[in-house]
Amino acid sequence: MDLIKIAEEAFATKKEHPSFKSGDTVTIAYRIKEGNKERIQQYRGVVIRISGHGDKKRFTVRKMSDNIGVERIFPLESPFIESIVVNKVGRVRRAKLYYLRALTGKKARIKEKRV
Repeated sequence: MDLIKIAEEAFATKKEHPSFKSGDTVTIAYRIKEGNKERIQQYRGVVIRISGHGDKKRFTVRKMSDNIGVERIFPLESPFIESIVVNKVGRVRRAKLYYLRALTGKKARIKEKRV
């Protein structure tokens, strides 16, 4: 068991990210490698779920791209995540927002919490 923990600690990034929850709109700067080039891609969308615990925590972000819903799962401790910026804090009453998959247009909006 100790060998597993030692390996996990060796690969941990120890980056500090802002706290966010389901319903928040976030922008993730994600490093992408194409061939021998590297670039940073901005991925902005609504967090529809956060799952896992500890180092294995991951979150799913949903965005609309040309009227097609695109979801992507990011591990929180990924070394490819450069930064996470919370753009809006959403006001939702549940932890998993799977109902957004069936909604389109203005009905898919989430109310913003005024901070």
